Amino acid sequence: MNPLLAFYAESGPDHRGRYLRDIVQQDDRWLETTHDYVQWLFPLYEPSGVLPSAPRIDAEVAAAFAADLRLRQTLHDSLLRMLSFYGLADRDGRIGKGPNWPERKANWFTRPTHNNLRITRILKCLCALGLRADAERLAACLEVMRTTEADCGVGATTFAYWRAAVEPRTP
Repeated sequence: MNPLLAFYAESGPDHRGRYLRDIVQQDDRWLETTHDYVQWLFPLYEPSGVLPSAPRIDAEVAAAFAADLRLRQTLHDSLLRMLSFYGLADRDGRIGKGPNWPERKANWFTRPTHNNLRITRILKCLCALGLRADAERLAACLEVMRTTEADCGVGATTFAYWRAAVEPRTP
């Protein structure tokens, strides 16, 4: 079985022997200081600069996610974990600030960090694997926060990448 599909089906580990369920149960500190899991949780078509050996989306992976609601639900659950990591929450079909926003925002929102790249990866992955609506809701949340939060330290270039990540692709 494709390693990425096995990982998402909870029947195979990542390159370090970690299962998806174990990764999403890690605390925020672990998620912040560990840099080689996000490529497995949110794979892309292109290779990772941080982990070039990470599995990538290909036709088989894209078709499997398109056909299997469980895979898409597991991807959505991964998104929910990362939203909490960023201090965000998905409530009533909207993504916005979560209860831990005051503690989490300094980790990514008030200054540029590697988490900005992670968010780009998340948005691209969601669009590629059938969760475009989730990606669009997250992007909309980020745009609103950019204009309403006085302490936004995320630059215009990063927001341009985030916007581009959710733009519909034409073949």
